[in-house]
Amino acid sequence: MNWDDLRILLAVSRHGLIARAASELGTDPTTVSRRLQRLEKACGQTLLERHRSGPRLTAAGRRLADSAAAMEAASLGGGAADPHAGRSVVRVSTAEGFGTWFVAEHLASFLEAHPSVHVELVASSGFLSPSRRETDIAILLAKPRRGPLMIRKLSPYVLRLYASRDFLDRAGPVTQVADLRAHPLVGYVPNILYAPELDYLDEIGAGLSASVTSSSINAQHRLVAAGAGIGVLPCFIGDMDARLVAVLPDRAIERAFWLSVHRDVRERPQVRQFLDWLAEVVTRHKGLLLGHASRR
Repeated sequence: MNWDDLRILLAVSRHGLIARAASELGTDPTTVSRRLQRLEKACGQTLLERHRSGPRLTAAGRRLADSAAAMEAASLGGGAADPHAGRSVVRVSTAEGFGTWFVAEHLASFLEAHPSVHVELVASSGFLSPSRRETDIAILLAKPRRGPLMIRKLSPYVLRLYASRDFLDRAGPVTQVADLRAHPLVGYVPNILYAPELDYLDEIGAGLSASVTSSSINAQHRLVAAGAGIGVLPCFIGDMDARLVAVLPDRAIERAFWLSVHRDVRERPQVRQFLDWLAEVVTRHKGLLLGHASRR
């Protein structure tokens, strides 16, 4: 194999995008793609699969990239080693709120315990698919129905209505569902709701609708905290903000997070390590997810 071709594979594995790899290497994306095809032909194996989110290494591609990283580190000798050399990558796709407020909040403990693992945390309103090899691990709002996947429930979680203390001081107490109709409600944009599990308001009261909407749960949190209205938030968000008060706290909504991992990657050390860590953190903070925890 040509070392320059291996170097291109290594750059793509580090940057996740052919254009970025080309920029690092001082060449153009067409040349990078052509060299990767030449490398695949030399290996007799598919090294990259193309997806909407960018190229993803196959199992063979990951092994070859790891070998190339080791060769690069050895060639550097006593010089300044590349900080990514020899590191394993695990990509985790999760809902925006859970990724921001829970996974990221505790992730430092994983990184400290596993310094050789590089975590790609994709926390957004759209999920990447393990079936299409867009991610190694997906934390989903609903149980996947099909695919070559290892699936299990991660944890139930609870949501409640929240408002800022300042808002309630101005608007007065809310003691029953009917009172909600006199106040602005914060929620998701109905026609771009990316999962039916996010349609909460009808479960609280038939016919309730939001007058202030956003596709982002983080934006909704900021709106509620700023006094724009009353909104449904996961307790792991609402209970962690001292500016907020649970409104009609008996009106709790329960949902669940589901883990989905492609069968071909579930035994990779970095995937196994992350799954074990996540299970332990979820168990330790079960009260926060179920709305039983004290504020920080």
